Amino acid sequence: MRHVAAVERAVAVLEALADGELGTNEVARRTGLNASTASRQLATLVAAGLVEHIAETGRYRLGLRLVELGNAALGRLDLRELARPHLQALVDVTGETATLSVPGERAAITVDFVQSASSVRSVAQLGRPSVGHATAAGKVVLAFGGAGLPQGPLRAYTLQTITDRRLLLAEIATTRERGFAEATDEREPGLAAIAAPVVGRGGELVAILGVQGPASRFDADAMSAAVDPVLERAKAVSVALGATAE
Repeated sequence: MRHVAAVERAVAVLEALADGELGTNEVARRTGLNASTASRQLATLVAAGLVEHIAETGRYRLGLRLVELGNAALGRLDLRELARPHLQALVDVTGETATLSVPGERAAITVDFVQSASSVRSVAQLGRPSVGHATAAGKVVLAFGGAGLPQGPLRAYTLQTITDRRLLLAEIATTRERGFAEATDEREPGLAAIAAPVVGRGGELVAILGVQGPASRFDADAMSAAVDPVLERAKAVSVALGATAE
């Protein structure tokens, strides 16, 4: 796998600063960069918040943005452990497959799931993106994640996929109002799902809990019956992550 030299230099600068506050020349010496390159690297990292420039001394130190990124990584690692009992509980209550996803830019990525015990079932896949405009989890990302609609025409995966941007905006507004999203036959024929947001301490979207199953069995009545359990479990995970009970 080919590496990007500029990124490797930036990583070297960050690793050097892990030892404490340094001036430009010291960073250059420790990383093997010339002073001009080290200065440009530091300026770029300062602009990104990864490094902080100390005006009084002219030296540099690691920035608070690294703490935020580290906390996000740790939170995501803990998330699966926190959510797993709730996924199992949803399977027990609904009989369908329960999923845990994390938000991407305009999609949700499946990071864990508990499979339904039924012989006919929806099969979840780790790492599979849930398209924003065509899935329940993806609609949660659009409604609560703060991203705008995707640019350009909306792809029609099935005859039921929402491809009219005005209809999609209305769907997102409905999702925000009621606190959950649903989709039937929109990403692939025969698949039905509902999903609800999991939020962090600051109210930000950190994950999506969902239930999915064959549309022939997970019909309108079954989906309606699953709404409260999904909302309750999403709220429980949110509280465990530091969100308020409201």
